[in-house]
Amino acid sequence: MKTHQGTLIVEHGLLVDGNGGAPLPDATVVARDGRIVYAGPAIGAPASSPGATRVDASGCTVLPGLVEAHFHPTYFNVAELADLDVKYPVEYVTLLAAANARLALECGYTAARSGGSLHNIDVWLKKAIEEDLFPGPRLAASGREICGAGGLMDWNADHLKLGMEGLILLINGPDEARKAVRKLVKDGVEWIKTYPTGDAAAPDAADHHTLCMTFEEMAAVVAEAHNYRRKVTGHCRATQGIKNALRAGFDTIEHGTFMDAEALELLMARNVPVVPALQFEWASVEYGPKWGLPQAVIDGHQETLEGGAESARMILKAGGRLGMGGDYGFAWNPHGDYAKELSFFVKYVGFSPLEVITCATRTGAEIMGRSNEFGTVETGKLADLLIVEGDVLADIALLQDRSRSLAVMQGGVIKAGRLK
Repeated sequence: MKTHQGTLIVEHGLLVDGNGGAPLPDATVVARDGRIVYAGPAIGAPASSPGATRVDASGCTVLPGLVEAHFHPTYFNVAELADLDVKYPVEYVTLLAAANARLALECGYTAARSGGSLHNIDVWLKKAIEEDLFPGPRLAASGREICGAGGLMDWNADHLKLGMEGLILLINGPDEARKAVRKLVKDGVEWIKTYPTGDAAAPDAADHHTLCMTFEEMAAVVAEAHNYRRKVTGHCRATQGIKNALRAGFDTIEHGTFMDAEALELLMARNVPVVPALQFEWASVEYGPKWGLPQAVIDGHQETLEGGAESARMILKAGGRLGMGGDYGFAWNPHGDYAKELSFFVKYVGFSPLEVITCATRTGAEIMGRSNEFGTVETGKLADLLIVEGDVLADIALLQDRSRSLAVMQGGVIKAGRLK
């Protein structure tokens, strides 16, 4: 991915650097050849070099590019579970994924970690973005997901002959778990996504209190993935499923919905990040009736929403790490609404805007394993910046309004916003 050549100066903005500290007014950020060499008060900025590119951020907030930590690039207007694999042919899904990647960048998300992708499209999406074939967030790919036979993602009746081959690898036992990991590694993924527990979306097959993988299967996935230096995450709602994942050595937890004191202790002992993805639950409750979701499913989402919010509060209070993002691409939770997750955590869960922004920048980069490259605005990092009109700490909902985006930068190159 190309970086800006020469000197870039962003000046007069309110700097929120992603580290969780107080914002700095009238700040200056200087980058040379795509990397930050100074971020601080204007009075201490290095002397301007001739020919420098200057961006006046007066009246704007300057912050790190946002990180979508649970990105499904191949999901598009999913209205029922079967839509995830049979709604469109792979050729069209590939085009949709490219469009979703561009949209994410336009929304201020300069990086994203895939939470699962049809046909391993995210592996090739990452390559195309890095080669500047089209714009998108810096991407970590996870490809097809691993699910135990009869688990959450194995919902189609056998007589339908719909095996979900494009979305998941079904396993039954540790040996099949190892084989699935090896296949994904061969296909080029960085993360292994699993389904250790159920979900409210399928209450009759595997609700959110159900375990869908054995501990032995989970441990086999982790051992094989770590052997190949890949990381493992899992859709974990049930309390025991969370504990099993942490004991098996998972690197992150998706959702972490029903935490108890023992699960929290295990989480904190290993400092494992959690991505709650709660805006999706609220949207499922709010808009589920319009889309024909059964009442039992809506009730399950309500329970998930309340449990997930309480777990997130527990984790933050204990000093744990939370990433922001999740499950966009459903009909009632569409791509482009990513920053609604941030507003939701302020308005519903009770986090401060500064806490949420830290989760959506620094922690997101840590989850991706690239915190040495981006996630904060400080010397040595890539100039992946988001410049937004107004004070986002006073009104975090400003991040939802793309018309307020002055510039979205990757390596100092303006990829979206009014200045593009």
